[in-house]
Amino acid sequence: MTSSPSPDSSRRPTVVVTGANGFVGGQVCRALVERGSVVRAVVRRPGTAPTHPDVTETVGDFTDASFAAQVVDGADAVVTTVHPMGSDRAAQHEIGVVGTSTIARAAAGAGVPLLVHVSTAAVYDRSPGVGDVSETSPLVDDDANDYSLTKRDTDAALAAVDGMTRVLVRPPAILGPGETSVWNTLRPAAVRDDEDERRALAGQSFPWVHVTDLAALIADVAVGRIALSDSAATGPVEGACTPVDVAAPTALYADYHRVVADAVGVEPVWDESPAWTGRIPADRARGWGWSPAVTLDAALDEVRAGLTAG
Repeated sequence: MTSSPSPDSSRRPTVVVTGANGFVGGQVCRALVERGSVVRAVVRRPGTAPTHPDVTETVGDFTDASFAAQVVDGADAVVTTVHPMGSDRAAQHEIGVVGTSTIARAAAGAGVPLLVHVSTAAVYDRSPGVGDVSETSPLVDDDANDYSLTKRDTDAALAAVDGMTRVLVRPPAILGPGETSVWNTLRPAAVRDDEDERRALAGQSFPWVHVTDLAALIADVAVGRIALSDSAATGPVEGACTPVDVAAPTALYADYHRVVADAVGVEPVWDESPAWTGRIPADRARGWGWSPAVTLDAALDEVRAGLTAG
């Protein structure tokens, strides 16, 4: 096995992070600094990157090929976290598919050996009756929602970029505090304000991961703590494009929904329609040495505390 960059190198690795001011991107920056990296934090608005002596804010649009080439020059790895979730399909395609592949090609052209992309488990077909899903499971069809479809297409675009190792990290629901956190902030606000959002499938599975556990795996790959391999079972395959699911033990959506409804002071409405009841075992990530540290109880306590405090 080899690793790139080496965590034992006397030279500190430089990692570029797009979306460094975002929910996941900010946590990735912190995890990288904890591992001894220096970070080039790519943001579009000045003054929004995490503040730390080892984090350098770089303002620009990574969808622009010239800026992308400039920001990746001399880097040891690139981590891409940006996707305009909630935007229309054209914007999601332009930024997610076109933009992410633009900076990936720039990195490959600059000789950057590794790119880690934050994808999503929403690329898998999780229709009722499908069962457990993994990295080898069928992906969504072209009639899927805009988010799943454009994330699927971004993964495909990155798979077509040669000349570097690419890792597609696929989390399910990401729990953790933050103003832009979907599951701790935005989704609860919708449940509070919209009666339709209080309806939930009673038996639906709820695969999830805490943002700090997700960031830990991303950072470990980016700095080489998880070594490259010739088998996806033990690490990212050197020179190839390797997907990896990152999930804690699967819960029920009802577990999450009850906590949210109670915290915002509304009654949940249970729907008995067919739902996906499978799991995301994340065996590949565990084979790489990763395991989640945050329990479901702790994550839901965090959701509850944040909502009641607000």
